[in-house]
Amino acid sequence: MLKALIFDMDGVLVDSMPFHAAAWKKAFFEMGMEIQDSDIFAIEGSNPRNGLPLLIRKARKEPEAFDFEAITSIYRQEFKRVFEPKAFEGMKECLEVLKKRFLLSVVSGSDHVIVHSIINRLFPGIFDIVVTGDDIINSKPHPDPFLKAVELLNVRREECVVIENAILGVEAAKNARIYCIGVPTYVEPSHLDKADLVVEDHRQLMQHLLSLEPANGFRQ
Repeated sequence: MLKALIFDMDGVLVDSMPFHAAAWKKAFFEMGMEIQDSDIFAIEGSNPRNGLPLLIRKARKEPEAFDFEAITSIYRQEFKRVFEPKAFEGMKECLEVLKKRFLLSVVSGSDHVIVHSIINRLFPGIFDIVVTGDDIINSKPHPDPFLKAVELLNVRREECVVIENAILGVEAAKNARIYCIGVPTYVEPSHLDKADLVVEDHRQLMQHLLSLEPANGFRQ
């Protein structure tokens, strides 16, 4: 009995990861480190608290030698400077239809200010619940972000579907024991093979979501 859809933001709702990658690379460069887009895409979904140590080790440095808040501050400034908010084509219209049938939530590893500014600008009034990287301690691939959304939505996990494009996000959904649809925006489809269903692209994703039926009498 489906009642709620839980969306990742970056790469699912908004084509934003290239801007995140550019901002993180700038922050690392100013700290004397070099990282690649692929390094950033591989840990998409984690919050800075959990993701930065992984990226610093990718740069062959020790995390203890760096001030995480200083790196994050440079990243935020650069992201704000370069970001051009753009929803995937058709997504807003799709969500407006889905909102009549389901509860809708966003679960993102990005920080509170960034997530809410994007959601308020591109999808005002659409989502019932928004969970950000600042709202939890253990980020994706831990199940905590999705379990938090389930709790706030006041539904059961078997009444939800998660839509993810990130490797860690798919792992988090399955660790939370929630059905997961994967959309390979920035990675190869095979990298999302832990998902229950992997669609080809956003067009197929939206077609599938619009075919879903809500629980009897739910938001009818």
